[in-house]
Amino acid sequence: MVERRAGSAEVRGSNPLRSTTLYMNIPEFGKKRSDEIRRDGGFGIVFNPKTQKFAVGEDDIGGLLRFFSGGVEKQEDIQKGILREVKEESGLYDFLHVENVGEVMTHYHNSLKKLNRVAKTTCLLIVLKSSRKIPTRLESHERFLFKWVSDLELRENWDLRNEQVGLDHWFYFLGKAINRLTDLGYVYLLNVKVKAHNSPTVVDVFNLDG
Repeated sequence: MVERRAGSAEVRGSNPLRSTTLYMNIPEFGKKRSDEIRRDGGFGIVFNPKTQKFAVGEDDIGGLLRFFSGGVEKQEDIQKGILREVKEESGLYDFLHVENVGEVMTHYHNSLKKLNRVAKTTCLLIVLKSSRKIPTRLESHERFLFKWVSDLELRENWDLRNEQVGLDHWFYFLGKAINRLTDLGYVYLLNVKVKAHNSPTVVDVFNLDG
């Protein structure tokens, strides 16, 4: 369950934001490597307001919990590209609310493709209308299992796997997403059905087709 907080989101466990800098006025995360390949793209933080859980993929080797993501071509609209990746990798498609929560420059090791990357990464917050799914279309290197997890489970999983600080941008965007979900009224403290400013009604949120 996601905890509702006022102000900026608290990061439970270790503080991952050890070396945040700015690149062209946007945050920059991760450790630079000499053999990096530039590939811009993004990912979706997919939230089910009925269960208060996030949709992720769990790597079949190593168990890393990851958001559904992918590269986007230069001519492709970034939001359309990310939504396409989310649909193909998760099968989820019935979206209630989609918005861009920000972009960063990030340096990381792509464990699926075994490549060092640098990317301008865009994050979408995706709130589900229902958890209905269509068949997935995974590429050969995309070997993970679909899971529903809490924000605490995500942070604990990443804390154990972030020695090279390649996951720092995930911590950053998860905090921003939780703050935004709170503003929109989709996050509830201890499952108490309270209504936040400008939120949909409690009935709208908790009677979603799951």
